[in-house]
Amino acid sequence: MSKMLDEIRQQPQTLDRTLRGELRGFEKLKRRFEEKPPRMVALAARGTSDNAAQFGRYLIEITTGIPVSLSAPSVSTLYHSKLRLDDSLLVAISQSGESTDTNVILEEGRERGAFTIGITNEKDSTMAKISDHTVLVRAGKEKSVAATKTYTGQLLSFYLLAWALGAKIDIDDLRRLPEWTAAALTLEPLIRTRAERFRFMNHAVVVGRGLNYANAFEWALKLMETNYIVAERFSQADILHGPIAMVGSAFPAFLLCPSGVTWQGMKELAVRLDGLKAESLSITDQSNKEAQRPTALVVPAKLAHAGVLPADVFTPIPYIIPAQLFAATLAEVKGLNPDEPRGLSKVTLTM
Repeated sequence: MSKMLDEIRQQPQTLDRTLRGELRGFEKLKRRFEEKPPRMVALAARGTSDNAAQFGRYLIEITTGIPVSLSAPSVSTLYHSKLRLDDSLLVAISQSGESTDTNVILEEGRERGAFTIGITNEKDSTMAKISDHTVLVRAGKEKSVAATKTYTGQLLSFYLLAWALGAKIDIDDLRRLPEWTAAALTLEPLIRTRAERFRFMNHAVVVGRGLNYANAFEWALKLMETNYIVAERFSQADILHGPIAMVGSAFPAFLLCPSGVTWQGMKELAVRLDGLKAESLSITDQSNKEAQRPTALVVPAKLAHAGVLPADVFTPIPYIIPAQLFAATLAEVKGLNPDEPRGLSKVTLTM
């Protein structure tokens, strides 16, 4: 068994530890933001952490109305632009806490008036030392190069951050995320069987929208780094503006299909893909009966939210679990080692 698979299976415990360990710190942040709310939020990250930041952007803007920007590290590290960040919140995300360009943005942001938060898995990292407030993703040591448990820990951290910024998120709902994640893990035997069908796949598209748009990027990244598949990622809205032309019988499509406002568009896309005779695989849950096609991976839980929040608000963490399992088991089917992708190391230093 790969380390990647082992770490995927650890995620319910990681989420529970992170929530219990970080809630008090977020309570303090909530009091701070009630007294002095930021006028905007900027997020800085690379790789998988950047995909988590993409989720954070959607979640915070949807649930709080605060504008969120994804920082472009090269603006600071290569072009040396002096950003005005007074009364802003700057959040940097890094599994190792040693991403050079992300830490540069964090230091410069603090100098230019931002309140800074670092989200990392390493309490003794550079990021933890230079942030005004550190959020620890309590995942334990991640040994596989392909990040899994740190990604979902980062997503959980963004739920807590949105809550601290005023989102109407119920902490009791967050306490159910480990349970929903465990439910998603029960799909592993089915996913292993489905992976066999894609043994000879060398390219694919992954499509999501809204709160699951980040998961489209993360699923594609896992296929690229562990299976060496050229995996393009799109919003459902964007793929219709040209890229759908490349999809066909030998070009698989992977879809993220929760209930809620994104479903109608995803349903129409699925019909289009059927017309193109494209091989497809989708992830959904028991709330969305329409999406439960024969090729769907159905998380055995009803995840649709019925309150003031969007129906799909709590789907991203349970939905990425089948995607991670698919990438890990497909690598094994193909005779590849997902723990040591060629040309990659656990910590990447860029400027």
